[in-house]
Amino acid sequence: MVLSEIWSILKTSHGNAILLKPRDADLAVPIFIGTLEMQSILMGKEGMSPSRPHTHDLFLNMLAHVNLSIKKVEIFELKDDVFHARLVITGGEYTKERPLILDSRPSDAMAIAARKKCPIYMASSIVEQTGVPLTFFINDLEETADDQYRSLREQLEQAIAEEEYEQAAEIRDLLKMLESDNEE
Repeated sequence: MVLSEIWSILKTSHGNAILLKPRDADLAVPIFIGTLEMQSILMGKEGMSPSRPHTHDLFLNMLAHVNLSIKKVEIFELKDDVFHARLVITGGEYTKERPLILDSRPSDAMAIAARKKCPIYMASSIVEQTGVPLTFFINDLEETADDQYRSLREQLEQAIAEEEYEQAAEIRDLLKMLESDNEE
């Protein structure tokens, strides 16, 4: 297992992809995720707190309530073109030597890791099989900021039209975050 980090999130012609970059490597592993999962990961990375807990926040609140904590996330297998992840949890009767292991979708695991700032490990075999040089993504990263902004604007308009004001406020905050990142 190699220590990795969320390097970027792209919107591609095939959907949204999170790019996991092994530390000390000039490549990234793309893992495709849904739009809501992308928003949750972005919110976690930016430390944004919604007015009401989202599913990932609720899960972490429940763990804290029973004195358990996420120690790390592992992307441990690629089987039939599907990435498999797990959460490694300790606390109470679960120790470093005998942790609680929960199966997870990679997108959920990364949304949780982004919130808790816990380490993400990826199997070296996955990196060898699916790693792509970072230079491949550079043009996509420049185009992605515009695509993300446009997509979020559309989602904001839809949320307002459907009178989902809480969701609209969260999307507005994500838009402000993207705008401030572009100004820097």
